[in-house]
Amino acid sequence: MTVSFPLIQLEHICAAYDRKPVLEDINLTVCEQDFIGIIGPNGGGKTTLVKLILGLLHPLSGSIRFYQNGKETSELSMGYLPQYTSIDKKFPISVYDVILSGLNKQKSLFRSFTKAQHEKVRAMLSRVGLEGLEQRPIGQLSGGQLQRALLGRALVSNPQILILDEPNTYIDKRFETHLYTLLEEINREHAIILVSHDINTVLQHAQNIACVNYTLDYLPIKEVTGKWIEEHFDR
Repeated sequence: MTVSFPLIQLEHICAAYDRKPVLEDINLTVCEQDFIGIIGPNGGGKTTLVKLILGLLHPLSGSIRFYQNGKETSELSMGYLPQYTSIDKKFPISVYDVILSGLNKQKSLFRSFTKAQHEKVRAMLSRVGLEGLEQRPIGQLSGGQLQRALLGRALVSNPQILILDEPNTYIDKRFETHLYTLLEEINREHAIILVSHDINTVLQHAQNIACVNYTLDYLPIKEVTGKWIEEHFDR
């Protein structure tokens, strides 16, 4: 039997914006090869939870711990696909350089990217279906193409955990099918956290579900019922 170690452990987390409480007493453990779907109403705290995990926001109280091979560590490698609306499409950068930027933490400060790193980018361009668009500025991309470029950036470093915030936005149905096939492949080796307003998508693809609405309620997908969704999502 394969042992699945924890990667991230949140214990009794409370968070606020401008002194307004957003999350209260949040407990969540993310293990290796987990696929957790996070749902909840707008303003319920989903994005705040993601920012806490990424270290972009610090909790008022509680603890966030990271682990590697069962031992506590100071950080994990994370790939992050932000919400589409947070991207500045006027920024002068090509598709190739967007994906290449996902390797910045692996590059020596005063050295160029290696041949092997450039090969990773070319392989990722193919994987997300953007061959031939390498030099196109992101301002000239469709919404779906930009999402694919950002997904490539999140994946190219081979992160221990992949966090996706509303990845379906602007992606056409054909690539959406490819996206979730790709996520199934990734999940064989890496943990995934998927934030989505689309409950059906989460139910189809995630292993476990967390409903965030000021507090957090967590269940394995196989135990989720219509009554549970109604009670926790619509309250």
